[in-house]
Amino acid sequence: MKAVRSLRRTHVLPSLGSRRVRDLSADDVDKWLAGKTGSCSTRTLQGLHSCLNRAIKRAMARDKVKRNVVVLCGVPRGQEGRPSKSLTLVQAGALLDAARGAPLGAYVVVSLLTGARTEELRALTWAHVDLDGQADAKPPVPPSVQVWRSVREGGDTKTKKSRRTLAISDRCVAALRTHQEKQQELRKKNSKTWHVDDLVFSTSSGAEMDSANVRRGFRSIARRAGLDAANWTPRELRHSFVSLLSDSGVSIETIADLMGHAGTRVTEAVYRKPRELHLTREKPQVTWWRSDRNSFSDLRATPA
Repeated sequence: MKAVRSLRRTHVLPSLGSRRVRDLSADDVDKWLAGKTGSCSTRTLQGLHSCLNRAIKRAMARDKVKRNVVVLCGVPRGQEGRPSKSLTLVQAGALLDAARGAPLGAYVVVSLLTGARTEELRALTWAHVDLDGQADAKPPVPPSVQVWRSVREGGDTKTKKSRRTLAISDRCVAALRTHQEKQQELRKKNSKTWHVDDLVFSTSSGAEMDSANVRRGFRSIARRAGLDAANWTPRELRHSFVSLLSDSGVSIETIADLMGHAGTRVTEAVYRKPRELHLTREKPQVTWWRSDRNSFSDLRATPA
């Protein structure tokens, strides 16, 4: 719903808000969509078509218009979207090093080392974080994060399969403990204005972060890591998670489970970015994933 409201506010109302619905023709809609092809992707144009289509349907239900001219119009091809990419092993290591001490450092570490969606991490609360685990249990229970919520409308995750519990590594635990200590100090300092949502990743007042907050914090860390910050986005941490696991020999089925995908098709087609990183026949050694240093030797996902 946030995306729909944004499309309506940014594109529909400025161009068509002053027009009477009953005066709108199919030619008007075609010309409007065609005028957006130079600045919008095909997916955005589909969203605009859908948004206007729903508006006209509601008008028809209230006898404000006799027919829906939007259904007579196709969606033109828009600009090609920028293809997502993934970090190399060296770049990922540099990014993790640069994240130390940064305000959004723990976010970057957890995102890169768990593959959680940005919408899921922005909604994560401390009640859904277990930094201790149960080492004495049989079998042992590792520290984990419960990815049970998101910032989507209604607070639910993208799909039922996305609702999962992810084991986290020593590096994630250390980053989250440090982050929690700093957040508690900030909460004491701003006690009068602090929001009580118990969010793990929040603004300086404890409020929910928006995508722009995350993007600014991530790009600051990317610059420290020597990356071209303008050329990377937070969602590519998730893409990197998949590609680096795949490069290390982890099965696509295991990766799909960790990602919260119902099957392997999306994992392979959208997220995995094959690269010729290993030039020998030796089994690749991904040392930054070892549990005694950073993370992934105990990677697992369990349904919520």
